[in-house]
Amino acid sequence: MKTDAASFRSPANSTVPGSAGELAGENDEEPPSPAVCLENVVPLPEITPRLKSKVSVFPASRSRPVSNLKANAFRRAFFPAVTDKEWNDWQWQIRHRIRHIDPLERMLKLSEAERAAIEMIQSRLPVGITPYFMSLLSKEDSNDPLRRTVVPTTAEFVTTPGEAEDPLSEDSMSPVPGLVHRYPDRVLLLVLDFCSTYCRYCTRSRVVGHGAIYPSRSRLERAIEYIRSTPTVRDVLISGGDPLTLNDERLNWLLSRLREIPHVEILRIGTKIPAVLPQRITPNLVRMLRRHHPLWMSLHFTHPAECTPEAYRACERLANAGIPLGSQSVLLKGINDNVETMKALCHHLLRMRVRPYYIYQCDPITGSGHFRTPVEKGLEIIRGLRGFTSGYAVPTYVIDAPGGGGKIPLMPNYVEGRDGDMLLLRNYCDRQYRYPDVVGA
Repeated sequence: MKTDAASFRSPANSTVPGSAGELAGENDEEPPSPAVCLENVVPLPEITPRLKSKVSVFPASRSRPVSNLKANAFRRAFFPAVTDKEWNDWQWQIRHRIRHIDPLERMLKLSEAERAAIEMIQSRLPVGITPYFMSLLSKEDSNDPLRRTVVPTTAEFVTTPGEAEDPLSEDSMSPVPGLVHRYPDRVLLLVLDFCSTYCRYCTRSRVVGHGAIYPSRSRLERAIEYIRSTPTVRDVLISGGDPLTLNDERLNWLLSRLREIPHVEILRIGTKIPAVLPQRITPNLVRMLRRHHPLWMSLHFTHPAECTPEAYRACERLANAGIPLGSQSVLLKGINDNVETMKALCHHLLRMRVRPYYIYQCDPITGSGHFRTPVEKGLEIIRGLRGFTSGYAVPTYVIDAPGGGGKIPLMPNYVEGRDGDMLLLRNYCDRQYRYPDVVGA
């Protein structure tokens, strides 16, 4: 494949890794972007708060709204001069991410815990929120589910027993920089450490946003060579950071190089882009991705409020290109840790043609105690889904075992014991049933 060498340069006025602007340098805290244009910001008018228990339904039809009402109101208030073309340009969204306290205070009524945390953050996971995703947050309510996932609080600086910077031991399982080989037949390729929006519960907060994983051609070639020389690897998960923040040319180069390896059967991309920057899912991107089948995509949706008309359209484009979609949701205290919220999310996902794949128990990263729930809460949610909605809407609840043990599935105990040759089962209605199961037959 012919590769344009210019796509690997790092000019000084760069923006996003591999984007139209490229990175400035490997030691930058994160890819630089122009200052947020808020000189003419006016206060955000009061908007009717989103009811946490009410979930909007967007039918799968061409009559679906082009954008959500909250985004439109936010844009009129804070970016009144921005055109539709600019707002829907994913690179414009990244250049205008909200990263500092001044714009945050203009857009949100910060709590003391939020303000103090933003002032304290230095080497910790930085703040970065696309204007689009910021438009979905409640201005007044610091306990708003989406707001809690992206705006830091002082709870991040409280370390509880059992937490670690690298709880999954990814660093110790990296044969070459940015490549994790934990399972026999698959590897995790960390392309870069940049995300358009940073989740406060990020498993890789130790490296994400600090320029620690740079998408240079030389580093990626080393990872590709390791995969090429390891014939047991049949499945490559491309993650980061968010690989869809690379431009189309860089991403196409990477996918093409991996596709050249005979024993690599499946490529997967892990991304939260459809939830936080759906404008990135352009027709050009989709046309490029479909050339690399079999290609799968693991999305990250956390709450039904993320399932906007824009997110629906992004997933529709990907699904129409024949890309199987699955969602990996992290169980988060006070955000999605109840049956009603998780069921609403799973129903949205199915309508978007996204299979609810995993519910992750929140990893014990340093400072994550305020996000983590008891494991029993996850089992309670599975019990509330299994039998009460379609099987496709029931994800697998897993713990990614600390120390690099991999994903361990957890299920409520539906097997109650034996009575001779009868297996005693408890169904979703809490009724006992007997199944003939002759031991040694």
